[in-house]
Amino acid sequence: MAVDFVADLAVPAKDRFAYFWNTRGDWVEEPNRRRGGESGVQRVVSENGRLLYVKRQTGHIYRSWLHPFGRPTVLRERDALEGLRQLNVNVPRMVFCGAERDENNEWRALLVTASLDGFEEIENWYASGGREHFGEVLHDQMLKALAENLARMHKGRWQHSCIYIKHVFVRVVGEGADAKPEVALLDLEKCRRRLTAYAAAQHDMKQLRRHSSFKSADWSKLVYFYEAAFGSSIKGLDR
Repeated sequence: MAVDFVADLAVPAKDRFAYFWNTRGDWVEEPNRRRGGESGVQRVVSENGRLLYVKRQTGHIYRSWLHPFGRPTVLRERDALEGLRQLNVNVPRMVFCGAERDENNEWRALLVTASLDGFEEIENWYASGGREHFGEVLHDQMLKALAENLARMHKGRWQHSCIYIKHVFVRVVGEGADAKPEVALLDLEKCRRRLTAYAAAQHDMKQLRRHSSFKSADWSKLVYFYEAAFGSSIKGLDR
């Protein structure tokens, strides 16, 4: 099975799995063994010069009541990318996703996403002096943008399930009075739908608090912006 999300690639649709499978680059996440197989991410340049990230998996599956015999985890991530895009949550643009059985009946799977040009991990942005350079007004705008992206995700009943601070990427477009912050969320492999928006919100926001280094004042601002965007307070979020 394969899903095509790029129109400007000259490779025929039927050959794209083989094309991306055989296109190699530098590892940004070395293959790790879990879930009965291997999964890793490479940085590659496509034939049209675009910087892409290829998640390459062999036998790397998850099981659920819908898929008791196993399904490649990239297909769950594909579903999340599609769903969050529809909710106007800023996530990497999907270029290609596909999965097939090899000659040994083992799953091979790919997820190809476009590079988030200009974005960096928010903690790296802090460490490089981004906050001091752009000032507190823009920093508050960045917290608000993060809160609104999270709220849109949760209102759609999507739970990230692994929302560590390292999965929050930021960039600033423009300078001076024209500077504008943008926020993107990454690593959606464990993302899933919940029965209620509140359940998704409570899980992720508590997890983000545990796995982030926000100062108390900044966390209080983030919670304020989040609850305003979400439309209700979340029990247990200490400001």
